[in-house]
Amino acid sequence: MKQKFFVLLALLVLVSMLMTACGGGAVETPASEPPAGGQEPAPVEPAAPAQPTFSGTVTITFTQEPDNLNPMYTDMSFSGYLRPFYLKPSWDFDENAKPIPVLAKEIPSVDNGGLSADGKSVTIKLRDDITWSDGEPLTADDYVFTYDMIMSDKNVPLSRYPYEDYVTSVEAPDPTTVVITFNKPFAAWLTSLFYWVLPKHILQPVFEADGTIDNAEWNRNPTVGVGPFMLSEWETGSHLAFKANPNWIQPPKLEQVFIRIVPDDAAQEAAILAGDTDIGVFLSSDQIDKLEATGKVKVVAVTSGYNEAWFLNVNPDTTHPAMLDVNVRKAIALATDRFTIVNDLLKAEINPVNVTYWDMTPPYQTDTLKPYPYDPEQAKQLLDAAGWIDSDGDGIRDKVIDGKKVDLKLRYITNQRELRKNVQAVVEQQWKLVGIGVELINYSSDVFWNSYNDGGPQAQGLYEIAEFSSVQDSYPDPDASSGWTCDQITSADNPEGGNNQGYCNPEIDKLMAEQATTLDPVKRKELYNQIEQIIYDDYVYIGMWKDPDLWSVSSRLKNVKFSGVYPFWNAYEWEVTD
Repeated sequence: MKQKFFVLLALLVLVSMLMTACGGGAVETPASEPPAGGQEPAPVEPAAPAQPTFSGTVTITFTQEPDNLNPMYTDMSFSGYLRPFYLKPSWDFDENAKPIPVLAKEIPSVDNGGLSADGKSVTIKLRDDITWSDGEPLTADDYVFTYDMIMSDKNVPLSRYPYEDYVTSVEAPDPTTVVITFNKPFAAWLTSLFYWVLPKHILQPVFEADGTIDNAEWNRNPTVGVGPFMLSEWETGSHLAFKANPNWIQPPKLEQVFIRIVPDDAAQEAAILAGDTDIGVFLSSDQIDKLEATGKVKVVAVTSGYNEAWFLNVNPDTTHPAMLDVNVRKAIALATDRFTIVNDLLKAEINPVNVTYWDMTPPYQTDTLKPYPYDPEQAKQLLDAAGWIDSDGDGIRDKVIDGKKVDLKLRYITNQRELRKNVQAVVEQQWKLVGIGVELINYSSDVFWNSYNDGGPQAQGLYEIAEFSSVQDSYPDPDASSGWTCDQITSADNPEGGNNQGYCNPEIDKLMAEQATTLDPVKRKELYNQIEQIIYDDYVYIGMWKDPDLWSVSSRLKNVKFSGVYPFWNAYEWEVTD
């Protein structure tokens, strides 16, 4: 029986092969008969694409409330933290500080034709599938509009650098092509151009109606953006909420990001310990052990270019006359025991005393300079030699200037951060030992960071010492020209200037201009080391400590990869597990 079965099977295979050879293998499907009445069947609607689903809320605590959400008007860190949610850049920088295309198809280079061989033009090829959150396509015209708004004398941006100094034109030959032309090669283009873009269709009507966008509602309520989330609510003093944007090219997994504004560091710490927040920001290293002891929180340190420092006001129009003497400024540095401050208030292994503005921007940090030492006796000698003595025995040195006795009492300003208040208290005691008086002033952050026209105390020079943590706008590129050159000194005639110290040194101007057009990184480092030496010798910047970003992350939050450039760059990948 089994043998007959195999013979029959072989015959069937043979017949099948013969039919295939004769063309019988292709069976023609008969056309379907039309229905009665001769009507064609109704076409079947294609299935709608599946809508993304969102789940969960991540809560982030802020100890400072953003002052503005239009980056044209703010350089406040807490405002910048939010930008990856609603206003994505041309390219992100990942957790390794490597550029990743976002709005652009690719990173411009000489090889792909995006960067000219002479370094004097950049062409950005945009993706054609990106829309603003209201569905309007993002195009090259938005880039041109952004440039026009920065450069318009009807607007007062925080700064026009580097567009004013290096860009001669921004053009849109077609909807997906942006051509930027420079007057000379510009080394920092990758990190300082179009890391935000404004929506032309929203703000152009405002500009045409009001003649400016300085007061546009969008500045504080950018409900139309280009990113994985959209601003849904901002209740001043309480919170900001960002909801998922289903139109984004990489739809987020979360339904919402909730920013809770808390009054101070202690309130944030309590929220972290109670499990009421998923990400804690701007932490200090003395909090690490306590936060991680719960086993539910991990503190992550990320190099982001920041250093805590004192910026000394040397503008003769606004500062104390003693600040114009380099030996007095040197005495201030020597009279301050920053090493004890770090050891007592922080973790020295995380926050060692820094030397220069670029200590956290390798490889441009100094290789030879050391932190100013603590030497109160030499500080006293310098002050004596400069004519500042305690003539009336009140404990504060003084000097007769233009026939009037002037006390050596300096305004030391910062914001409301508890750590900085503690530093102020220590410094007040240290300075008493050498006869320097101090007025301790603490502004709310929204005031402390205000622009010149909004009465900002830094911008208007209402201080001798200003303490805060800062980084150049173009990090990880070292370019910081807007904060150090003479033409950037802030004033009524130049309210958008970035140099609030009034520091003007022609040699710095020359070196800053040279580094900005130097494409050779080795030569550029040499130029920065010269810049660092001059600033160090002029005692206009006194480093307090290296200040890497410290973030707490709850155990329920997954896929977080902090960047030192745009911390929340991969928020679209975040998810929570309860």
